[in-house]
Order: sequence, then C-alpha cells, then structure tokens
Amino acid sequence: MYSITLGIDMETITENQKVRVAKKLKKMFGHMDRRQMEYCPIRDVMALASDKWSILIILYLGYYPVLRFNALKKKVYGISNKVLSERLKVLEADGYLSRKMFPEVPIRVEYGLTDFGHSYLRKLIDLSEWVTEYSDQIISNRKNFKKA
Repeated sequence: MYSITLGIDMETITENQKVRVAKKLKKMFGHMDRRQMEYCPIRDVMALASDKWSILIILYLGYYPVLRFNALKKKVYGISNKVLSERLKVLEADGYLSRKMFPEVPIRVEYGLTDFGHSYLRKLIDLSEWVTEYSDQIISNRKNFKKA
C-alpha cells in the first residue's frame, strides 16, 4: 500500500511505528526484574483511573466543568450510588478531580477536574477518538471471531 500524496511506503511507516512502540515498551519494562514488578504503574495507577466508570466520570467532568453527585449519576448511566461514590473518592485521592462542599442544607457537593485531571482527559479523548474510528472494525472482528 502506498500513499498517493507523499509517495511514502505505508508499510515502512507502520514498521517504524512498531519499532518506536517496541522501544517505549522496552523503556517501560526492560529494566524491571521480578522484585520490581510488585509495584507496576500500569496495574497500580492506570487500573484505578481506567475502569469503565472512571473513564466516563472523567469524560463527563471534562464536558461539564462542574457536576453534583446526582447530575453525574444521571450522566453515567447504569452506575450505582455506591460505585459512583467509591470511584469519586479514588479519583479525588489520586488527584484527578476536586470535591467542593458547600455548608448548606441540604449539603451541596460539586465535582470538577483538576489540572492533572485535564491532562489525563486529553489522553482519554485521544483514546476515545481511536475507539470511535475503529469501532466498526472491532464489532466486525467480534462477529468474525464468533463464527470461527
């Protein structure tokens, strides 16, 4: 396959991208031995901020700068009060979002992304765009897999 506009061999670009990815992975994991793998940033940090609920919470707080608990619960369809409360506490503890409580009756609590949360949001948007671009292919792959 060749690019018409630039005349560049697309397979070469793909191979170059694979090489860059391999180098990044080696930088991430190449220096680790078994003792160091007790703490794994992917497992210990990313897993908490990348579950299906946390991703949706962060995306909605990116779209709506401030949301109260019940408004957030309505946006994140299917989440229970308990799970939403747990996810918000974890995301706040890790610094992705801020919680502001107002001394009113009833108490009003608002959630918003921190600057750190916005930096993660930018990465999630990139990933979400990739998922949107390839969702048809993923669904087709699933159907083909089930047939086999």
